[in-house]
Amino acid sequence: MPLFKKRTAGKPGEWYYCLEHGVVEEGPQCRAADRLGPYGTREEASHAMETARERNEEWRTDPRWNDDAGAGGEGPKTG
Repeated sequence: MPLFKKRTAGKPGEWYYCLEHGVVEEGPQCRAADRLGPYGTREEASHAMETARERNEEWRTDPRWNDDAGAGGEGPKTG
């Protein structure tokens, strides 16, 4: 008996964006490393890349994480 069961079908109403295929899927159809989600609606999942870009930009320019906000996005300072 396997320790972890591979989930072959997702729940209805769970939406994912597959990075490998560039499509929206209902339920996880591709491996976790290749998808974003879950999202509550198909519409939200269809904007996954845009949402990710916006969040990355917010993080990159957040002064709590980057003392040189806007100076190349070097990430958190470590010392």
